[in-house]
Parts: sequence; structure tokens; C-alpha cells
Amino acid sequence: MRAARTDKIIAPPASWDELSHGGAYRIALEQQLEPWWPKLFGFHLLKLGNLSAAINTEKCQIAHHINVSASGEQIDIYADNLQLPFIDKTLDACLLANTLAYSEDPHGILREVDRILIDDGWLIISGFNPFSFVGIGKMVPMVRKKHPYASRMFSKMRMIDWLSLLNYEVLYHSQFQSVPWGAQNGFLSTHIPAFGCQSLIIARKRTIPLTLNPLLSFKKRFRVRSGAVGATKNMPNGD
Repeated sequence: MRAARTDKIIAPPASWDELSHGGAYRIALEQQLEPWWPKLFGFHLLKLGNLSAAINTEKCQIAHHINVSASGEQIDIYADNLQLPFIDKTLDACLLANTLAYSEDPHGILREVDRILIDDGWLIISGFNPFSFVGIGKMVPMVRKKHPYASRMFSKMRMIDWLSLLNYEVLYHSQFQSVPWGAQNGFLSTHIPAFGCQSLIIARKRTIPLTLNPLLSFKKRFRVRSGAVGATKNMPNGD
């Protein structure tokens, strides 16, 4: 398994139109996110990257949407993904639509997003599935230098593992869009979802550890009161 961090910088696309079948990818992702937008509440939604900024979020219950990227159009704040200009724990939700696929340090982006998200904040991540038609395209010399085949592709389980280290609770994960050129292919996505071109993960930031430490639990159950007499302590003779 290759390291997540790399020195090779991949220039991200300015829009979905720069991706082969980009319009189909965007529509398929919007369809997957549509039932989740009414469940999000708060004040601020961060859409990180040009691809995130183009996602339709009108049905989201969060009123203020902020588009952040290092360059591009329809951007509210121009900033580095690894140095976001926000105070700790000020944003309620963050959308990373294929943002990790065009980053040299995906771990750094997740840590930075974790810093600015409030407790119980929402994190939505989408990416390209390496075990799909898109992954096969990386091995074809004629197309592997084009988007999205030139992007970095991380498996869904690998991204879930990254989130578990940051103590995020994954509420939903799926793989969809079995063929790149079709946004709606219900039969294929239903029967062979593991080979979907896109992955989607919806998680929430938790402050209480999701995995209990058995040693700490044991100490709480068998806590010794202060002033207890030890077994070897000599007791004064009552004579």
C-alpha cells in the first residue's frame, strides 16, 4: 500500500467539465447526497475545493455555504486546503467532493477539517473507487493522464480507517455509479455496488471515544477509597 502523503502535486480540475464524464459523476453524487441534506443543521457549511463548490446544496438546512479553494470561480475564500482561515470549532459541516483525490497530503486535510469542525459536526467525503472502471483507466496509457484517471484513488475502507483514527462515527458509506457514463444505473449499482466508480462516506465528529478502554473501565469499578488500610499495614494493639 502506497503512503497517503506524496511529493507529486496533481493540479485539481477547475470544474466537473474537465473530467471525462464529469457531468455524470456530479449528478450521481448529488443524487446520493439529496436525502441527507435535510438532516444537517447548523450555521455554516464548508465546501472545500472547486468540485465541492459545484455540488447543488440548496436542500441543505444549513443557511450559510462557504466555497473555499486555492483558485477557480464561484469561490468565496481563496485559501490553502492545509491552512484554512477559520477558528477552531466554528463550522457545522464540511463537504469534500473528491478533494482528497487531488491532494498531496490527504491526512493533513482531514486534520485541518477536524480542527475547524464543531463537536458532532458533519463530514461528507466522496472519492473515486480504485476497484472500478475508473481504476482500470489508470492502467490505460492513452487515458491515464486525464481526469479523473490521473487523480489519487483511495479505497472506501482506507478512508474509513483514517476517520476512525480521528474518532469519527461513520453513519453511512456506499459505492455507486457502476459505469462512468451513466448517473442512473440502478440495476448494476444494486447488484454490484462494490465496483461503483464513486465512494461516499458520511460521518460525524465525536468527542467521546467510540471504543471503550477496558483498563479504565476496570479502574472505575474497583476504585480504592482514600485512607483504606493496606494488607501489610500494622494495626495498633488495643491493649
